[in-house]
Formats: sequence, C-alpha cells, structure tokens
Amino acid sequence: MTSFPLTWLYVPGDRPHVVAKALAAGADVVVIDLEDAVAPDRKEYARDATAERLGEPQRVPVHVRVNALDAPWAAADLTALAALPGVSGLRLPKVTSAGQVRQVAVGTARPLYALLESALAIEHAYAIAAAHPSLRGISLGEADLRADLGVRADAGLDWPRSRVVVAARAAGLPPPPQSVHPDIRDLDGLAASCARGRALGFLGRAAIHPRQLPVIERAYLPTPAELEHAETILKAAATEQGAQALPDGRFIDAAVVAAAQRTLSLACRR
Repeated sequence: MTSFPLTWLYVPGDRPHVVAKALAAGADVVVIDLEDAVAPDRKEYARDATAERLGEPQRVPVHVRVNALDAPWAAADLTALAALPGVSGLRLPKVTSAGQVRQVAVGTARPLYALLESALAIEHAYAIAAAHPSLRGISLGEADLRADLGVRADAGLDWPRSRVVVAARAAGLPPPPQSVHPDIRDLDGLAASCARGRALGFLGRAAIHPRQLPVIERAYLPTPAELEHAETILKAAATEQGAQALPDGRFIDAAVVAAAQRTLSLACRR
C-alpha cells in the first residue's frame, strides 16, 4: 500500500459478512468499528467476531476502533485485539488527554490513532498528538464534536479542523484525514466537502460506504495541472540551489519543493 492512505472505510464489527465485503472494496484502510456502529447488546459478539477475523494477517491494513476508554467494554477490546496479527492499528475514540494515549501505549506495540471528538480534546490537541511515539495519527470525530459545541453550520467547525491539522504537523504526524460525510447518496456534496478539506490541509477521508471511496480518492489526487506544476518546480530545483523565480514569475524555495515532492508521491497511486 502507498505511504499516503487516502481512504479509510468504516464497517460495523458485528456484521462479519459486511466486513468481508469491505476488505474487497478497494479502501486503503478498513476500520472495523466496535464503538458507535454497534449496539450495547452486540458489543461482545462484535469483539469476538473481529478477533476471529483478525487472527491472521489481512490483504489490506485493518484498524479497529475500540470502545471509548472510559466505557465498560474498552479494556476487554484492548486485551482481545491488541496483539492479533491482523490488526494494523487501534483507533481510540473520544480521547481527551495525552495520559489516555500513554496508558494504552503501555499495553500494546500496535500503532495508535486518536479521535478528537469534544471541546476538551481540541484544547489538548497538540498534547495528545505528541503523547507517545506509538501514536501515528489524530483526526476529528465531527458528529460528537458538533453536538458538544452546539454547532449548527459547517463553518463552525473550521477552527477545530485547522487546529487538528496544525497539531498533527507540529507533532510530526501525517496530515489528518477528514471525518465522514454522513449522506452516502450525496456524492456531489462529498466532493465539494473534500475539496474544502484538502484546502484546509487534510489528506484523505473516512468513508462509511464503498461508493464514497472513488470520490474521495479523486478529490485528493493531484490534477494534471498540479502535476505539471510540481514537475516544473522539481526540474528547476535540480538545476539551481536555493530560492529562485520560475520564468512565469512564480517563486520557489525549499518549502515549495517539499510540497511538489509530496504531490508527485501522491501521483504514484494512479
């Protein structure tokens, strides 16, 4: 798999036949959900079914979103799943402090990913992002965050979104993926939302249905014009060191070159 996952497909852990379909859907990462997608009376079944599925390596990376760390099922989730060969990462919902990340990291060598879903989590975003070397990424859980903040318009999330992007970068983590677009029929709205997320500094997006995957990938892959621009920058940088101006007047320096290199790296997915 590429070093730049763009699509993260969530699937309920208590529906093994749907999990099997998700593994073949073409997502970069499949996220088996034991939390919000599973009713309380199905939690143990979801955990057992997931542990059975992930008892051996999988054809695509599989993360598991365990239950919130203060929920009664979380400890059993971590005990059952943390060491399984089919688990590529553990997603920790509703994280609010660096201490929670460190506590989980002590008990597993698996990569961890923290979901920030409350005002308190946003206030602690950098501390969470820098909590432990096992933490490989942070992202927003926007449904819970909306409820916590009382946000009614999408623009009300612009600051938390930027805050998470900045915190990830400051901690040396990859750009976070966007939260899910909840309307699986609204592909035009999904594309427009992805374009805005890309402009804010996100990279890729979580999905809740396979039909969303190609829309997300198209939105985050560089356009032909962006590829041409990146190639021009790298050719110029290869012939002359330091800051310089291109023939069309555009200025380039080391930061611009680094961005061009990432653009071409993403293009390798094509």
